[in-house]
Amino acid sequence: MLAHIVRRLFQGLIVMLAVGLVSFSLVSFVGDPVASLLGLDTPQSAREQLKEELGLNDPFVVQYGAFLLRAAQGDFGLSYTSSRPVIEVIAERLPATIELTLVSALLAIVVAIPMGVYTALHRHTWGARLLLILSLVGVSLPTFVIGIMLILVFSVSLGWLPSFGRGELVQLGWWSTGLASASGWKSILMPAASLALVQMTFTMRLIRSEMLEVLRTDYIRFARARGLPDRAVHFRHALKNTLVPVVTVIGLQVGTLLAFAIVTETVFQWPGMGLLFIQSVSTVDVPVMTAFLMVVGFAFVVVNLTVDLLYLAIDPRIRIAE
Repeated sequence: MLAHIVRRLFQGLIVMLAVGLVSFSLVSFVGDPVASLLGLDTPQSAREQLKEELGLNDPFVVQYGAFLLRAAQGDFGLSYTSSRPVIEVIAERLPATIELTLVSALLAIVVAIPMGVYTALHRHTWGARLLLILSLVGVSLPTFVIGIMLILVFSVSLGWLPSFGRGELVQLGWWSTGLASASGWKSILMPAASLALVQMTFTMRLIRSEMLEVLRTDYIRFARARGLPDRAVHFRHALKNTLVPVVTVIGLQVGTLLAFAIVTETVFQWPGMGLLFIQSVSTVDVPVMTAFLMVVGFAFVVVNLTVDLLYLAIDPRIRIAE
């Protein structure tokens, strides 16, 4: 077990180095931050002085090496637009994105698993066919279209839910949460539903296909021949043996939700890291963009490590092989 964790951590370190190189390489050539920070009438001497202060005149290798050393200490430099440490700017927006991601993932899991089991066990009923049709529609619609439709129905037409913001926030140390207030829950419902819908439908179809495959295996026939009740066969044997690929997909989806919350946060003006990234792109705030990509890469590494550990807990055969 320990060797497995150490090996995964080493692989995660390599992934983070690659993510750092790619992200730093990409954002280093996106526009001119000096032009966005200074006016058009600024003399050239002031421009050169600012470039020297920001380290933009150094060779790429020197800039990347300095970036890695600072990033290892949690220091991503100063934001070009606000002149504040980037880690503080990220810390202000991180709670909103994490809460949106977790609520979306939880909503997708809670809804997708029962729907997937139902459509597998009752695949010839009208209810199962209707759910499959609706899931196909959910997969086909873009996230921003779903968000706009939800705003049109529940905010504009019915007036039940707010169309933007996080609602009333409660400060718990450095963590600001909207989940401790009624207005916060109202504000997060539509963004979470919009972000979770595609993941929910995809997970439901995956569970259905895996359940249908497992129900055809010999050990399920043997369990039925032993006289076990359908509940035990379906949930103790069939569903449990579908969890390994499902956990893989759910783990990757959590990272995907965190990375691609940009669209949802923009539609609902949710003050998270995705909206911050869009704003930093428009102002060519290179440190913020790089920090965002590094945080997303780190999230994927942590999620993959968690999924690997869940493998060992779910499937005894993997523990024996390790």
